[in-house]
Amino acid sequence: MSRNLIHNPILRGFHPDPSICRAGEDYYIATSTFEWFPGVRIHHSRDLVNWRPLTYALTRKSQLNMEGDPDSGGVWAPCLTYDAGLFYLIYTDVKSRQGAFKDTPNYLVTAENIEGPWSEPVYLNSSGFDPSLFHDGDGRKWLVNMLWDHRTGNNSFAGIVLQEYSAEEQRLTGPVIPIYKGTELKLTEGPHLYRKDGWYYLITAEGGTQYNHAVTVARSRQIEGPYETAPNHPLLTSAGNRELELQKAGHASLVYTHTDEWYMVHLCGRPVKDNYCNLGRETAIQRCIFTDDGWLALASGGNSPALAVEGPDIPEHPFPAPAPRDEFDAPQLDVRWSTLRVPAEESWLSLQERPGYLRLRGRESMSSMHRQSLVALRQQAFRCSAETAMEFEPEHFQQMAGLIVYYDTKDYLYLRITHHEVLGKTVGIIRSRDGIFEDTLSAEIPLPPGTSVALKVIIDRELAEFYYRAGESAWEKIGGAMEIYHLSDDFPAYIRFTGTFIGMCVQDLSGAMKPADFDYFEYREFEIQA
Repeated sequence: MSRNLIHNPILRGFHPDPSICRAGEDYYIATSTFEWFPGVRIHHSRDLVNWRPLTYALTRKSQLNMEGDPDSGGVWAPCLTYDAGLFYLIYTDVKSRQGAFKDTPNYLVTAENIEGPWSEPVYLNSSGFDPSLFHDGDGRKWLVNMLWDHRTGNNSFAGIVLQEYSAEEQRLTGPVIPIYKGTELKLTEGPHLYRKDGWYYLITAEGGTQYNHAVTVARSRQIEGPYETAPNHPLLTSAGNRELELQKAGHASLVYTHTDEWYMVHLCGRPVKDNYCNLGRETAIQRCIFTDDGWLALASGGNSPALAVEGPDIPEHPFPAPAPRDEFDAPQLDVRWSTLRVPAEESWLSLQERPGYLRLRGRESMSSMHRQSLVALRQQAFRCSAETAMEFEPEHFQQMAGLIVYYDTKDYLYLRITHHEVLGKTVGIIRSRDGIFEDTLSAEIPLPPGTSVALKVIIDRELAEFYYRAGESAWEKIGGAMEIYHLSDDFPAYIRFTGTFIGMCVQDLSGAMKPADFDYFEYREFEIQA
């Protein structure tokens, strides 16, 4: 049979730190979700070519309480594995990340079915992030994670450590063993262990999760080490090759297919302008081989990420394309939607109070790291549009609702309806750019009371244009073309890790929880170009 081609990235938009596993003939990828809830998005494939968002693992506040977590905190680098009929998921809930210290509690949940229910979490440790679980052939289980060293003058990324995990006692046991210091690329993180032909292979990310990112391979005959770095190091990187479409290549994990082939999923980014990756860090895949001397290598040769990859010897298995428009007719939110830090609870979000509408009650501001009423989906194409229609009758300037293009509490563009003391109900654009608030991007335009208002954004790479219409009137443009490259990991001086979301939100800074009713939300992608 002829093999299908895999076109990278396989998971477009904000899908970083991929961890892939196989259960029978099904393949799953878990990715980081940071401050977005539910935690740990899981995609499914039958052929490694076609992927669909299937579920989330962390759906309850008892599993993941992120109220107050910082921007780009929350869930970092999950590890999804499958052993003896049970799925294991390891994750970090980062509570602080700026400065010398990082608070990184690591947890384990399990499930017999990938779609849940997932168990209550078992606390493991807090010594560093990027934890990963390895199931050895003798039945023993081992946790590896990077070690964080806060002391001035030391290497903060202090190497990879190993400790045994007792499934019976549900705790780590025995000594903590340093097994790998990393290479000259430094910033050694993202460890995963594998075993083949009597060797233990350690895959790590190095160079930092930006433009010097890389994948390093080391191996040892003993799980405790010592580990020898591969002679073809680094296995994968985009560093120094700015002409490549897939940049930031690193943070990888391996899967052995049911057709006896090896593939590696990895993080990547695609700039829209200069160094700015508005879509966030994405997931790509590469075909791998083992050389005659037992080292892992890219099947395509060299160490650069390929855009097109030969698929495995598996018949193609496509999935139906999701409908562009969500009419909010279902009893619960579709898998495409995420909320900020907290679950979608009836106290502030309802699909039942007014059937066919999503009702959001206004809560805290766009600056809040606690209780925002915001529902959004990932921007997954350079050129796209999003549209919604809403009924909202604000009574005070502290009440707002509308369509938001959001990166984090410091960076967003917001086409919102509010109340003006003289003009009454109005529509206008506000923006935060690296924490600097602007409310003069457009004039406040009066709207007729008691009328549904539709809002729309059209995004073309680093530019966004906004439109509105009241009732059945024609679309009217508001404001000019606005640069949105600041909605990216790469804009500020500090490092951050998510991507652009587009969605609906409501604020009521008075505390009265004024609701807005959204009739539908439509997201469409145009022709995808580099």
